[in-house]
Amino acid sequence: MSLSHKAVAVASLIFATSASADITAYTSQASYLAAVGTSGVDTFDDLQIWNYPTPAPRQAGDFGYSVTAGPVVNEYWGATDNGSDWWMSTGYSHDQLAYSGFGEGIVGAGGFFFGSWYNGTSLPIDAIRVTATDSTGATLTWTIESPEVNSFVGFVSDTHLTSLTVWKDNIPDTFITVNDLHLSVAAVPEPATYGMLLGGLALLGAAARKRRRA
Repeated sequence: MSLSHKAVAVASLIFATSASADITAYTSQASYLAAVGTSGVDTFDDLQIWNYPTPAPRQAGDFGYSVTAGPVVNEYWGATDNGSDWWMSTGYSHDQLAYSGFGEGIVGAGGFFFGSWYNGTSLPIDAIRVTATDSTGATLTWTIESPEVNSFVGFVSDTHLTSLTVWKDNIPDTFITVNDLHLSVAAVPEPATYGMLLGGLALLGAAARKRRRA
């Protein structure tokens, strides 16, 4: 394949990818961070063992978002194992946490997802489910089996992510819990990728002009 054909192929592939968006799940913090650009993190270390009404605005670094708990009790709680690293949990064991209102440039979202008990300490549970939704309406649900405090999952979309919902089966006396919510923008393409894209665009433009003259 000639260089010009390669450039056209790369440009076509990029356009085709953006036209049919996809969501990818990453099960380690390192792999997720390698797939995105700048990330902001909400550590939840401003919380206490107290109830906070929702919907409520929150901030992950430079990126704002909204959190909603429910549908039964519209509030979240602070939780912790050691009094220094704080987490966000629900006020009712059957409720979920929904994160939304992401800015237009947010393509990645993730965090640590696990279970906690009435007193806010971590507790083993069977599974937690996390669902990501993007601006095309596409969704991807990832199930974390036997989650622990270091169980991470992150989602990256080819387009704008709109929400992240954390939920579990209706197991009594256990509460879904989230730590270090990540919101991320897209990674900046390598200079070589930019060059191939620009070359492909130039060739596509030349081909269009040639067809108009014919």
